Amino acid sequence: MSKKLAFGAIIGAVAGIVAGVLTAPKSGKETRADLKAKAEELKSRADSGVKDARDKAEKTFDEVKHSAEDAVDEAKKHFRK
Repeated sequence: MSKKLAFGAIIGAVAGIVAGVLTAPKSGKETRADLKAKAEELKSRADSGVKDARDKAEKTFDEVKHSAEDAVDEAKKHFRK
């Protein structure tokens, strides 16, 4: 559900930015420059979000891996007795 919500929020933000830029009283060249700047800003924010998610996923994976290794070591100790 949260992925759909995030995707919807991104689409909504993009639509709002595009509508705002296209209705502004500017020349075509200025409008294209504004659209490019906003697109670059959104890409940067998305890249940052992806990096944060990747970092959290890697940290969680490492924690789970270490927990599993500890559990295996404990199980081996019990079976060796």
